[in-house]
Amino acid sequence: MPTYSYACKQCGHRFDAVQSFADAALTECPECGGEVRKQYGSIGVTFNGSGFYRTDSRSSTSGGSGSGSTGSSTSSKSESKSSAPSSAS
Repeated sequence: MPTYSYACKQCGHRFDAVQSFADAALTECPECGGEVRKQYGSIGVTFNGSGFYRTDSRSSTSGGSGSGSTGSSTSSKSESKSSAPSSAS
């Protein structure tokens, strides 16, 4: 179950509450009984593996187009190689 952070608008008391997604948000401060608001912060999620980063998609796309350009330069190299022995003969 997720842990939510709350802060009281009146006394400034900050506290955490473990609640289900289905539970309603807390509205009352346990210290003074004042109105509370939910605090939002950064979350601790890490995406590991391929396909999550911009560079992952670029490397496969660049690799694909790089292979195509490498393939054409390879074929032009083979043409010049095959031309070289012909002219030497």
